[in-house]
Amino acid sequence: MHLTAAQCRSARAYLGWTAADVAAAAGVGIMTVKRLEGGQPMNAASIDKIVAAFAAGGVTFITAGESSPDGGDGFRVTVRNSADAR
Repeated sequence: MHLTAAQCRSARAYLGWTAADVAAAAGVGIMTVKRLEGGQPMNAASIDKIVAAFAAGGVTFITAGESSPDGGDGFRVTVRNSADAR
């Protein structure tokens, strides 16, 4: 999956996570998160770990055109249970 810097920053802000929170949840270094958010090239394994960490937090990423033909890159919130839907 391709994860953009804007998607990462947006999801992190939505969840109220710091870059250190993302790094800890993903099992990567904080500089890895900062490189991603700075738009620098990343290896696929690191991106997969970060995407999985956000998924565990309830965020699913979408790419341009995916389930949104006229939309761009973004993310959607995954409702886990009725208590989370509030």
